[in-house]
Amino acid sequence: MSESPMQRAPLAYENENFVNSPDGRLLRIMSEYIEPLARFRREQIQDTVVFFGSARFQSQATAKQDLAALENVSSQLSADEGDIRGRKALAAVEMARYYEDARRLAFLLSEWSIRIPARRRRFVVTTGGGPGIMEAANRGAKEAGAKTIGLNIHLPFEQVPNPYITRSLNFEFHYFFMRKFWFAYLAKALVIFPGGFGTFDELFEILTLAQTQKLAKKILVVIYGSEYWNKLIMVDAGAISAEDLELFKVVDSPEEGFEFLRDGLTRHHLGIEPKRKGEVIPEIAKTNP
Repeated sequence: MSESPMQRAPLAYENENFVNSPDGRLLRIMSEYIEPLARFRREQIQDTVVFFGSARFQSQATAKQDLAALENVSSQLSADEGDIRGRKALAAVEMARYYEDARRLAFLLSEWSIRIPARRRRFVVTTGGGPGIMEAANRGAKEAGAKTIGLNIHLPFEQVPNPYITRSLNFEFHYFFMRKFWFAYLAKALVIFPGGFGTFDELFEILTLAQTQKLAKKILVVIYGSEYWNKLIMVDAGAISAEDLELFKVVDSPEEGFEFLRDGLTRHHLGIEPKRKGEVIPEIAKTNP
């Protein structure tokens, strides 16, 4: 009796069980490097400005709507519940100023960057792709008519991409370290708004790399909101050297942040000294890569 014909084995890269196994981990890691790289090349992204900050902040309109809705039902709540929810709603309205400031700063930066005559897109606003400050920055860039990037992360509690990301630049990562690689690799500047553990991690990792001279490029670091950050950066306690304060710039308005970014990016990454009062900057060479 003859043997039945052998079925073809699946190609290794089409073998779903293998690709998703521990042995296929290297392939998955490389995919999160090569696939974004291909898309960035296709979309002609040369470099980025990355915005970090809390995912919990809302726009002023949303925060005020929530406060008004709470006031309408406050009579139906117990005194304790009404007090707790009322304080949270008032805090949301207060913190909404950071959402609006991130939106404004991203708009100013993007409005400027899209006018740079270069073959590839410069200083593209990039975020973690979620809500809060991330949404605000993507929103501001989109309102300026610029492309904008979202580097989302797959989490047990789903973080849905915000609607302001450019569709072709919406990414989803499994590995935190590959996502952080893409935050840093193309970045020429970081803008850090108030936030929690994730924001602290991203800020201090970059500052540590800059302090220890492990970065091959100049990355501008803007820390937004002195009232918030001065409580965390304790120079007087001796934990941070005074000279290390030069690694970042603390600002308190979108206009101040934009001027610092524009001047620094122009000097360090466009090869032109920013203009002083009364001076005229020569046109940026159209051959600038």
